[in-house]
Amino acid sequence: MNADSNDGHLYTMSHQYLTRFGTGQFLFLDGYVARAIVYFAIWLALAFFLSRWSDEQDAPPVKNLSPRFRKIAAPGLILYAFTISFAVIDWVMSLDPRWISTIYGFIFIVGECLTALCLMVVVETILSRYQPTASLLKPKEVHDQGKLMLAFVMLWAYFSFSQLLIIWAGNLPSEITFFTRRLNEGWQRVGLALVLFHFAIPFLFLLSRGFKRNPRKLVWLASWLIFMRFVDLYFYIEPNFHRSVFLSPLTLLDIVVPVAIGGFWMALFFHNLRSRPLLPAYDQHAQEFLEYVGAAHE
Repeated sequence: MNADSNDGHLYTMSHQYLTRFGTGQFLFLDGYVARAIVYFAIWLALAFFLSRWSDEQDAPPVKNLSPRFRKIAAPGLILYAFTISFAVIDWVMSLDPRWISTIYGFIFIVGECLTALCLMVVVETILSRYQPTASLLKPKEVHDQGKLMLAFVMLWAYFSFSQLLIIWAGNLPSEITFFTRRLNEGWQRVGLALVLFHFAIPFLFLLSRGFKRNPRKLVWLASWLIFMRFVDLYFYIEPNFHRSVFLSPLTLLDIVVPVAIGGFWMALFFHNLRSRPLLPAYDQHAQEFLEYVGAAHE
């Protein structure tokens, strides 16, 4: 009775707080849809202009478009950070509207950067069978990508642990429930798997210089990290609907939706990749890079 009464009291206080500061209205369907439209409009606009200007680098004459790219890329990164943070609040954190975390958006941003980098390693390894990638992709470049993967794996672990440490030390009923729910009823096994296979083991592999310079080994680790990113998202989302991991079996939609959305994106990606040269041959910096590589091989 006391526990139920306390839960009810906490819910009433949270509801009053949300209503008082307008957060309750923030979660209304109309606002939710309107914000989603704004997010996608910004993302599509950035993609449109960057892709359009990229097309210009594939046609003569040789020109330097870097200043134009910087004018949109720099503010675009800031816009992306803000919009993806609000999108994550809308689409994931609002599943538990009484819980908040100020570092939540950064965790997802780092996860997206790691996923994009791993996907780039996989695609690059496929393209290394063909020219000009076969001549340009050397152990030094592969090594640099391995170092970036290591950095983002460490950053994801740092942000995730910081969130746990601060909330656990604060021990506030409105915040600690996020982790008590995920550290019981079998969910702790998923959390342990993330610690081991999303951080500890990849971290150890990526410490090796030889491993980072080996494309075949790096591509397998990159593929594994992409899979672990799905496990991490599952760990954030599914406990909001099932208290126990044993009562949360994988459904057909859990597989179909990622495969369908990912398949559509990959089909569009490879379609665009096939229609364009692998190098912007008429970009000034690309010309300088090709001259440098040619001189190095002489």
